[in-house]
Formats: sequence, structure tokens, C-alpha cells
Amino acid sequence: MSTIFNIDKNISGVNGYGLPFCNAVFTATIAATTDTTLAVPLTNAIGLANATNATKFIAQFSFQSGKDVFVANNATAAVPAGSTFAASTSELNPLAKFCKAGDVLHFYCSSTADISVAFYVIQST
Repeated sequence: MSTIFNIDKNISGVNGYGLPFCNAVFTATIAATTDTTLAVPLTNAIGLANATNATKFIAQFSFQSGKDVFVANNATAAVPAGSTFAASTSELNPLAKFCKAGDVLHFYCSSTADISVAFYVIQST
């Protein structure tokens, strides 16, 4: 139940503007200071041949205005540990990220936040 991301050779997938509405959108109001998870879909994608599974996606994120939401893939999301740079598995309010079927996305915010994630298929088997 996913919309295929059309990677036109003229734009090489760089320009994501004008995407069709997606049929694999997940939304939630996450609780404050709680690591909230979302599994990347494993189901068949609409428009693909029967028994064709979507395996790779572009996850496009939308966050409630003014909220700092940290996102991680297959790791616990967390806020930065201090005022100096350190390695982290979390990113602040990413716009879109590559992910695979079965990955688990983690979300964390210091207050409640509305989030939506749209999954666009970029490869199927």
C-alpha cells in the first residue's frame, strides 16, 4: 500500500516537489520524553504486481511546527548529550530519509508532537 517514488532521469531523484499524495501515510501524536517507534511497512505496494513486496523506501517526514523531534533508524532516538559535538544515531527534524522494509524508525521529543511519515517505494522485488 505504498506510492512509488518516480525517479525521473532528468532530475535524478533530487527534486521531490510535486509528489503525488501517498497511500502509505502514518500519523501519531507522540508522548513527551518517550521513544516512539514505527516499523517500515512490509506489505505489498499498490500498483505493483501481485506478490511484489516493496523493499526500499523514501520516508518523508512532517513535524508539528515549533517541535524539535529527533529521529533514528534501528536505534533509540535521543536529544544531544551536551554542548560539544558527539557521534549520534539521531537526527533533528529530517525531511526525508532512505529506509528498508522491516527497519524501525524511532521518534523522540521533549514535549508532545504531531508527526506524519509518508513512505514512497523506490525499489521492489
